[in-house]
Amino acid sequence: MNAVILDYFRFSLRTFGARKLRTSLTILGIFIGIAAVVSLISLGQGMQAAVDEQFEMLGSNRITVTPGGGDMSSPMTTGLVAAKLCDHDVEVIRKVKGVDYAIGVLVRSTKIEYRGKSRYTMLFASSTDSKSIKFIQNIDYFMLQEGRYPKESEKYKATVATNTGIDLFDREIKTGEKITVNDRNLEVVAITKKTGNPVHDTKITIPLDTAREIYGIEDELSLIFVEVSPGFMPAEVAENIEKALRRDHRVKVGEEDFTVSTAEQMIASFKGMLGMVQAFLVGIAFISLLVGGVGIMNTMYTSVIERTREIGIMKSIGARNRDVMAIFVIESGLLGLVGGIVGIIMGFAIGKTAEMIAVSSGVTILKVFYSAELIIGALLFSFVVGSLSGMLPAIEASRKNPVDSLRYRR
Repeated sequence: MNAVILDYFRFSLRTFGARKLRTSLTILGIFIGIAAVVSLISLGQGMQAAVDEQFEMLGSNRITVTPGGGDMSSPMTTGLVAAKLCDHDVEVIRKVKGVDYAIGVLVRSTKIEYRGKSRYTMLFASSTDSKSIKFIQNIDYFMLQEGRYPKESEKYKATVATNTGIDLFDREIKTGEKITVNDRNLEVVAITKKTGNPVHDTKITIPLDTAREIYGIEDELSLIFVEVSPGFMPAEVAENIEKALRRDHRVKVGEEDFTVSTAEQMIASFKGMLGMVQAFLVGIAFISLLVGGVGIMNTMYTSVIERTREIGIMKSIGARNRDVMAIFVIESGLLGLVGGIVGIIMGFAIGKTAEMIAVSSGVTILKVFYSAELIIGALLFSFVVGSLSGMLPAIEASRKNPVDSLRYRR
């Protein structure tokens, strides 16, 4: 039985060699679809792994509180919602059972000037007392590459990210140099480490009191970071924080003007959005596979017509209907498989190229992840698509009358 199947495969491969141009054009649709699927899935898996890594750096015992409820709860959209957080909210949260410490952070898009050039970037501001500094130095995008954190008594000091100077001003900003934020001169005392996130790698950080003075803000925060005490579950502490803030803000369940999120919830939310985008793009790629399948079907119908006499000869020497059907199904399956192999190679090349372009632009979060499951799955899928596409032509070939087939003339 195995020897017979091998003969079928050899026979199909010889057929490919006799029709090289048609074979190449037929597998085109399959390999484009497979290449798109492989590249998109590998990039999606790579981004999910990078997101996990980023949130591990932030810490699984961290909770984030942002103003507004539902979809508007983001530090980047605080200017779009009426609800605000303030220093009083930080004090309320610090008294909640299971909270080790909490700090407030102000986030703004700001104009920064350096050596006569002006650019806009994100500004982060937090308190500079010893407890707050100890807290933020364990957060990924506040970790220092060089220099020191501003002291509590130092008001007009700034920390810039590793790419702030290069990306915005085409030259590195060094510690000891001066920058201007909203017409206020500040001395750079530290450089933060690279994170791979363009926002965090081009930001500046200044003391909270300085930011409020510059912007004329008395009491406002964009988000609150909370660290959970050892031995407490973040989800339970987050629920306690919600209850405390609801009481303080005098709002009912479902009417909150704030959002409390654990690291796990943020990961799940981001992955959910990433998954929906990825599913949409992969769905478009599957349309290409469908077109490729129709191409294989068309090619196999043409092949059945061209090889009618050959089918008659095979049947006259003892080939059964299922033997003829198997030959054509295997042939169409091999068309899909070859397209899949080429598609995987192209998909890997596309994914790696996208990663290299992203890295050169400073976006290290976009990475490709190749797994054995992805490769095997793509190969099997392409073979199945090819086989199913050739099923109807194979059935037609198997039902041909051997006498009529031998009489066939093109």
